[in-house]
Amino acid sequence: MCYSLCRFIKCRLLILLSLAFIAGGAQATTNFLVGADMSLLAYFETNGITYRGNGVPQDALQLLKNRGFNCIRLRLFTSNPAQAQVDPYNYVNNTNYSIPLAVRVKNAGLKLLLDFHYSDTWADPTHQATPAAWSNLNFPQLTTQLRNYTSNAITAFRNAGALPDYVQTGNEITGGLLWTNGQLYGTGNPAAQWTNVGLLLKAAVQGVTDAAPSNPPKIIIHIDRGGDWPGTQYFFDNLIHTQNVPFDIIGESYYPFYHGPLTNLFLCLSNAALTYGKPVMIVETAFPWTNSYWTTNLYGFAPTTNGQSQYAIALAQIVKQIPNGLGSGIFWWGAEYQKLNGLNEAGYDTASLFNGQGNLLPAAGALGQLSAPLKLSLNLVTNRLQIQWPLSGAGLQLTTTTSTITTAWTAVTNPVQTTGTTFYLSLPVSNPASRFYRLQGN
Repeated sequence: MCYSLCRFIKCRLLILLSLAFIAGGAQATTNFLVGADMSLLAYFETNGITYRGNGVPQDALQLLKNRGFNCIRLRLFTSNPAQAQVDPYNYVNNTNYSIPLAVRVKNAGLKLLLDFHYSDTWADPTHQATPAAWSNLNFPQLTTQLRNYTSNAITAFRNAGALPDYVQTGNEITGGLLWTNGQLYGTGNPAAQWTNVGLLLKAAVQGVTDAAPSNPPKIIIHIDRGGDWPGTQYFFDNLIHTQNVPFDIIGESYYPFYHGPLTNLFLCLSNAALTYGKPVMIVETAFPWTNSYWTTNLYGFAPTTNGQSQYAIALAQIVKQIPNGLGSGIFWWGAEYQKLNGLNEAGYDTASLFNGQGNLLPAAGALGQLSAPLKLSLNLVTNRLQIQWPLSGAGLQLTTTTSTITTAWTAVTNPVQTTGTTFYLSLPVSNPASRFYRLQGN
């Protein structure tokens, strides 16, 4: 695939149109999702938190968009208003709270990923509690309730002008969902439990389609095995080949302090992309910007502002190198977190994208470069041609040819250097003949 194309003729630089460009010289763009989970943004604002850019109070969503973010993730609980009032941190993310926040997301010109937890509170690999109001339903009733609830929720978001672009049918469902009916481990017959999980997920997916049949959101199946290829393979082999659950994107959580080094992540995501032929995303990640909750298993990245940026850049390069261009997005979890007295935030207030004064951190700008237009910038200095491109071109190969009529593009082997968010190299100019350059996928 050609991403950008430039030509050098007789020491003059001309931008040419290619298949990756459109008439008028517009820059080639990327569909990569640069996202942040901002589920508690309104909660923190209500509790007096102010978000800033360079010390100036601003809307947090707009701050992220200005840095290149293009999607926001919001979780959705089944909690009722009474639960949310008694314990807002653990129960507030219901439709009453989340729909106005989703409207803010859409009004900011950002895409929306809606993360169904199918629980009154947090769902994760060790907690998948069936909503209290559904606890007395038998299994056929539960599947019907799941479909109807999903459809009604999507309809409510759509009617408010905030139809999600992406939907997670469950959060970190490595061990299933809606326990114990959909519990994969520690209860019942494994084959029967997988059948239950398959039926539940099909009901959830159908609910999404019911609410938006002409333009349904893309479906993400999300597990927490970003550094574990055998675990990922076991889950998706069952989901795809045994249960035939329809979905669009493989979503993984990856935190180095839980899931191992980046080499494990690359192995897992690459194998998943090659095995299943589906886009893969990191829908949850984070890294501390100060000494905090996590002090080990940081794999060479310091828990500092600079270390957080370096982690973000290294992560970006990993996802961008996934074969066949199937690395499709990164979402930073707890991006909005700030310290509130008396609240146990499990360290995520020190792994957000805003520092203790509410200022947006440099890691956000680094991540935002993943959505930058794929443009080769050229500059002629004396007898050398300097070429550079943004982080969004990570994983691509600079190639060259003397004629676009032929397909004989060859790799440029000169050393590529990087500032972290920009790649660049310098080539000698010894021949005034026409020469073309482009970034090309593997």
